[in-house]
Amino acid sequence: MENTVILVATSNLNKAREFGALLPGIEVLPMPGSIELPEETGATFQENAALKARSVREQLLQPGALPDVAGRVWVMADDSGLEVDALGGAPGIYSARYAGEDATDIDNVNRLLAELEGRADRTARFVCVLVCVAVDSGEEVIARGDFEGSIADAPRGRSGFGYDPVFIPEEKTLTVSQISAEEKNRISHRARAAHSLLAQLRGG
Repeated sequence: MENTVILVATSNLNKAREFGALLPGIEVLPMPGSIELPEETGATFQENAALKARSVREQLLQPGALPDVAGRVWVMADDSGLEVDALGGAPGIYSARYAGEDATDIDNVNRLLAELEGRADRTARFVCVLVCVAVDSGEEVIARGDFEGSIADAPRGRSGFGYDPVFIPEEKTLTVSQISAEEKNRISHRARAAHSLLAQLRGG
């Protein structure tokens, strides 16, 4: 795994920094600004992550597109969301736009709570799938992280984003918005997926 460089298929610098913290020992960089991400037309988290990773790799194969870095370069893309058992796995890949294309986090949470009103089963999980593609060979490594829990009756806490205010991790009583950022980053779906990816890249 020596001299491994990962380009994250995102224009979000904060996401690249987050994965950099979750993947110690690897140089993690945002993708070049000239790269365009494809539309997410997949039916699963893995399909959407693979679409993005493969598209970015193809663009990096063009002359002069690959950054001048020392090491073997991989492209990593992620797709993640919330699966609620009583809703048949919804919102799933539509988590970010559950209440509509221009929905806010509050809109999405409110729709989720309305859908679950009166339901006894509130089990759910956050899912993150990472697809990593080697630019030179096209070799692919896939990692998934599941963060089990349940949906609260109402939002609680002020930190975090998305569905964090209503997601209670398994064996805990506080929502993700009520726990520390350090604790969240240790047990989250992204942390678990990153840990799995790191083990695979190390050959373990």
